[in-house]
Amino acid sequence: MAAPRVATRELFTEGIRAVLGTWPALQIAVENGFGGAFSQQKSEWMVDAVKQYFSDNVDLQHLEVEDFLAEIVNNEFDTVVEDGSLPEVALQLCELFGQCSRGQLEEVKGRIAQLELKRSSVGRGKVVAAKSPGDEEEEGSEEEEAAAEAMDCDGAGSASTAMPADSSTLSPRRQQPQPGEDGWTVVGKNKK
Repeated sequence: MAAPRVATRELFTEGIRAVLGTWPALQIAVENGFGGAFSQQKSEWMVDAVKQYFSDNVDLQHLEVEDFLAEIVNNEFDTVVEDGSLPEVALQLCELFGQCSRGQLEEVKGRIAQLELKRSSVGRGKVVAAKSPGDEEEEGSEEEEAAAEAMDCDGAGSASTAMPADSSTLSPRRQQPQPGEDGWTVVGKNKK
């Protein structure tokens, strides 16, 4: 009699993995390392945590599951899910648990197959951060850093170029800072 229960638990675990595997908010968090270096391991742990939550609690409501999932995603992936998918994922998990509890294993297998098909047919999109007003400043400094690197390469590569690297060939902007009267080195602002 224990074998059907083990098979049911394993099937429910597969169902959790399938639901979480098709949850875009979680997958984005994992793919972009929101949980740190161990994001993938945390997502695998999350499957076991959800399974344990269902086995430890009797008669769970989807709102309780929703709160539990939100807490895990917030704590482990430093992410707040605001796309409206959290209630849907919680409801799917509750339905799968209910079907497993009632012995509707064929329906669960069909649902898992649909979710796996959905996961494999949907291409993984690349997440691009939306630009906020403060991002323009950061973008500009990245471009400035790239330009500065290029200028550093020009100066450092003088041995491989035919141009001498003495101070008469450098533009005023590239001149080395000179020590002031008090011994402090004065660094001027780059002009563009």
